[in-house]
Amino acid sequence: MPGPSVTAAERGAPRRARRGITFDDMAARRAERMINLVLCLLSTRQFLTAEQIRRSVPGYETDDSSERADDAFKRMFERDKAELRDLGVPLETGRTSIFDVDDGYRIARRDYELPEIEFDPAEAAAVGLASRLWQSATLSSAARSAALKLRAGGVELDDRSAPETVGPLDAAESSLGPLLEAVADSRAVSFGYRKSGASAAEVRTVEPWGVLSWLGRWYLVGHDRARAAARSFRLSRIDGPIRLVGGAGEVARRHGLDLVQFVRGGPPERTQRATVTVVGPGAARLRRMARRANADADLSDQLSIDFTDVHWMARQIASAGESVRVTAPAELVDAVIALLRQAAGR
Repeated sequence: MPGPSVTAAERGAPRRARRGITFDDMAARRAERMINLVLCLLSTRQFLTAEQIRRSVPGYETDDSSERADDAFKRMFERDKAELRDLGVPLETGRTSIFDVDDGYRIARRDYELPEIEFDPAEAAAVGLASRLWQSATLSSAARSAALKLRAGGVELDDRSAPETVGPLDAAESSLGPLLEAVADSRAVSFGYRKSGASAAEVRTVEPWGVLSWLGRWYLVGHDRARAAARSFRLSRIDGPIRLVGGAGEVARRHGLDLVQFVRGGPPERTQRATVTVVGPGAARLRRMARRANADADLSDQLSIDFTDVHWMARQIASAGESVRVTAPAELVDAVIALLRQAAGR
């Protein structure tokens, strides 16, 4: 009686895979062996020979003492040493005494470990201030991970010495991430920009110098190519996606320019006052922004909030949910309705 048939694909498959050992299993075992090798070489001051490593490091040991097994270990060990050096691990080769016959290996802690990280008070305050971005879902994961690593290294982050005038930072602007990357890569960008009071957006091509938060708003500062002058752009007025222009490294940095002072010195914008009714205990952010609140008999609060950017204010109101209703000005009401319709369409 003939046995079970084997397809051509099965005949061509690696033997290990047919035996139930996948390439993922092999990669996991190799990674575990490499970690064990590093820990072993870090824990000794003496040079360990290849044979000592073979007996001590899990993943190398074997009961097979045949010549074939010896050759397999040598090839494996040579590959692992080469990979460690490619990763920048300072693998030393030498002999502990003059009586040693074979070379040995070790990793010196002084060369392997990172130096102690120290921040001066201003730098510690800056990192602590950056941690305020945690409240935004956009950057929370990266910010928490970075701060956790710094604290694990013994670095104290000082977020209490940050200026009290700086409120919570909101990283919800969709253009923030692409613009930060463009600044880091010294690469020009193009985007649609809607000036205050304008009904349509204009295309701007900018060589970015920096992105900053000022009075709770995000700004891009850079060289506007069409106007051949330095300009600042509020991110809440950027309409549409950020498009990269040219290659990385093509933008010359503007040194010595105080970005905060540049934004602060811009022309004053027209301030408007929103009338917002809040029902219930919600909308805490809007309540903090209000300059005046009047309680009505129906347990609702009427808030008066000053603002300069209609679209930014509309996002704050729309994000507060159904417990909030804006009644004035008409331009703001229309902007909130448009956002809610857009959300319903999604």
